[in-house]
Amino acid sequence: MALSARYVHTNLIAADWRALADFYQRIFGCVPVPPERDFQGEKLEAGTRLPGAHLRGMHLRLPGCGADGPTLEIFNYTPLEPRSPTAVNRPGFGHIAFAVDDVPAARQTVIDAGGRALGDIVTLQVATGAKVTWCYVSDPEGNLIELQAWSA
Repeated sequence: MALSARYVHTNLIAADWRALADFYQRIFGCVPVPPERDFQGEKLEAGTRLPGAHLRGMHLRLPGCGADGPTLEIFNYTPLEPRSPTAVNRPGFGHIAFAVDDVPAARQTVIDAGGRALGDIVTLQVATGAKVTWCYVSDPEGNLIELQAWSA
């Protein structure tokens, strides 16, 4: 029997959570959901199993999902582990995807805002005949983003 569940957020751990939150607000129209978080102490250490943990950050409402839709949770932890190189095939969190009107223009906007391109813009056709044009980019901290546009 399936749990009674609702998707609520995806978490990104950032070196600079304020700068990364600003990127997602400016580029994708995400909207802050107060309050900002600032937690430390015994309960956070117990929940994370990180001695001396300090967590700061915020939630951003994702575009197109309404006032009760899921959020992008952008946090910074102290201590912070080193980042592994970005790779599309690494197990675990792969990418977040945004539907856009114009994939090449959106790709350039991300690059102009400090992100990076990863691979080419391609169009694939699914079994129904619908086509998806997409590419991968990364935000300024190297988290993968898929930009996509569907057509009949």
